[in-house]
Amino acid sequence: MTNAIEAFELTRNFKDLVAVNGVNFTVGAGEIFGFLGPNGAGKTTTIKILATLLRPTSGRATVSGYDVVRQASNVRRAIGMVFQDQSLDDRLTAEENMLFHCVLYGVPRKDALTRMEELLDLVGLSIRRKDLVKTFSGGMKRRLELCRGLLHRPAVLFLDEPTLGLDPQTRSHIWEYIRTLHRELGTTVFLTTHYMEEAEVCDRIGIIDHGKIIALDSPSGLKRVVGGDVVIVKTSDKEALLAAARERFNLSGQLDDEMVYFETERGESFIPELVKAIPDILEVRLRQPTLEDVFLKLTGRAIRDTGSGKLDAMRIRRTVHQRRRQ
Repeated sequence: MTNAIEAFELTRNFKDLVAVNGVNFTVGAGEIFGFLGPNGAGKTTTIKILATLLRPTSGRATVSGYDVVRQASNVRRAIGMVFQDQSLDDRLTAEENMLFHCVLYGVPRKDALTRMEELLDLVGLSIRRKDLVKTFSGGMKRRLELCRGLLHRPAVLFLDEPTLGLDPQTRSHIWEYIRTLHRELGTTVFLTTHYMEEAEVCDRIGIIDHGKIIALDSPSGLKRVVGGDVVIVKTSDKEALLAAARERFNLSGQLDDEMVYFETERGESFIPELVKAIPDILEVRLRQPTLEDVFLKLTGRAIRDTGSGKLDAMRIRRTVHQRRRQ
């Protein structure tokens, strides 16, 4: 597989802050690649460097074979971009926004009209093409931005937190559209997210923290870092629980707010032994490893998304299962 993106020791400093710290990675053509990490980890800075919106302090990167510094104009013609913040003109119709984009990228009008019709149909906006964008919901605007970013048929589509601020149902729908567009057009997709469930959709994930890539693999490969089952325990005395688990079971745990996490190859048999041996256990849960567990294991802390709940996770998970069946 040829590489659509290559980064070598990519670094970006802002005065005394090292936002991106010598990252190395490649993205294969046609791949859905994700950067997963908390706010301030360096995700958006990296994507801005790759999209030629920021110059790296050191290191180099190529997109579609073009150097992001020396051949910036070629890179810009080869990419589409959907920003965190909405960038449509609310005073124009959906069709006018897209046609203006075609003018900027030199897409012939005949081709522009054909592509616009195809893309709007794919995301269910054909009947709203003549409506002013200011009448659109947040989810509709996001769908239109996806269409606009693909109008000039870029080799690489950058999505910076593509569902940030959207409600759970709309987030799930946006991911269905992203998957459909990717399947129909074969475009390489590079996205940033701090939603664990969204990262599951990617072919590969780079976990980034404090400007460094601390792990890079497929979702299943990353979960193997954790190993067996995850046992989650709530107790009135976390420190006593940790000490007792080390002494009696030779097992280390990790703290996260009110819970203690243990990794074990035999979760079902371990739980009865733990409850019998250690008093003051208020709650015990058993589950398979998640990307949250991977991040916790690698960094010692969890990514917290206070805006998403169990319903949100279930809806995004449905999209993941649909993708895996295809």
